[in-house]
Amino acid sequence: MDWFGRAKISFTHHTSPLTLQQKDGTTTDLLKVCEQATPPCQLNPLLFNGHVQTMWTVVKEHGPQIYYRRKIFDSDHKLYAGTFTVDFVTEPHQDFEEKLPPRTAYFSEQDFANLPSDDSKPMLIVLHGLSGGSHEIYLRHAILPLVESGKWEICVVNSRGCANSAVTSGLFFNARATWDIRQVVKWARQKFPNRPLFGVGFSLGANILTNYVGEEGEGCLLKGAVAVGNPFNLDVTNRALRRTHLGRLYQQVMGTNMKKLVANHKETVLKYTNLDYDRIQNITYLNEFDREVQTVTWGYPTEDAYYRDASSCDAILGIRIPFMALSAADDPIAVEEAIPYQEIKQNPYTVLCLTSLGGHLSWFELGGGRWHTRPICNFLNKMAFDIDLDAIKPDACDKFDSQFRTHFDPVQRKLQIVDPNQ
Repeated sequence: MDWFGRAKISFTHHTSPLTLQQKDGTTTDLLKVCEQATPPCQLNPLLFNGHVQTMWTVVKEHGPQIYYRRKIFDSDHKLYAGTFTVDFVTEPHQDFEEKLPPRTAYFSEQDFANLPSDDSKPMLIVLHGLSGGSHEIYLRHAILPLVESGKWEICVVNSRGCANSAVTSGLFFNARATWDIRQVVKWARQKFPNRPLFGVGFSLGANILTNYVGEEGEGCLLKGAVAVGNPFNLDVTNRALRRTHLGRLYQQVMGTNMKKLVANHKETVLKYTNLDYDRIQNITYLNEFDREVQTVTWGYPTEDAYYRDASSCDAILGIRIPFMALSAADDPIAVEEAIPYQEIKQNPYTVLCLTSLGGHLSWFELGGGRWHTRPICNFLNKMAFDIDLDAIKPDACDKFDSQFRTHFDPVQRKLQIVDPNQ
């Protein structure tokens, strides 16, 4: 029983968590770092369950004032062509662009080229949730302490078409489209060779980040990552949402948001794709949107096949950097039954922190604060400033061979991205 908003906290982990060397010469491990980063979870007792916590997010509040400058990147992927945008946290400024989210303006070419490149400040690369962007309140709450500290550089990768960004090739994002985050991480490694790089993803962005980190394995350029409110198994979450009236309401809200996103890019959709625009605008639920858009765009036979292929639950096994997952047991969207507990227990590089209360990306405290801010920032600060990152030597990813000479590849995908010209 959770009394007066006091949530229980549990940790799921390997029996021998990853050993970490601290800069003071002592040793610790990933579980201890996660435990030390996680304060008691005292939430607003009036928001007494996951549904109320989640629905409270519709209350219009301004949230923290974070300022951005935007850079448009040309995709370096031959088939996932087009452009995408990245918003970089900057000092306060007044030259806002009316067509961009609040407090956001474009970089000039000169200012972007002149970004300092030889400092060793840690850099955080953030992925937002479904149809969101750098302007989302849960995201700004999460990064505010890092911004205020002045010790971090932060950027947000906007999914294609989101946060008032253009869709220039007809290709939107999907739940397993890791190519843009991969490009940004590679660019940041080259541009800022002395900066340790970290990642944080929220909801669908957490699923993409988990897939990316798992795909990269021991070659991942990030030094640590946090996945917040990850749906993990999209097939399970879809079925869970569809079985209840409130679940279908969430599906309807998300489907409506995606319809609006397509409507904002109607001209591009009609010009570059064979999507049926009118059918898309007549859908009700998110799974119907995925049926009309994701299956047609990517060649999946059904939306269920897309969900199974794009899920990040197996990718957990491929992770070879310190990785913390933060979830709420009463999350009505990224449901607990989708959490890959056994996979997390198999991997010493991963730890799950589960709160009994919190809803979906909510964790509202008395006074309007958000609890998830503290474990995220505490973990990142601990990793960036206390842990000897160079001492982490990732093991090669196992293929889980059997006595019958079969093997299981945790990041094998059914959707193969093949260049037809090769």
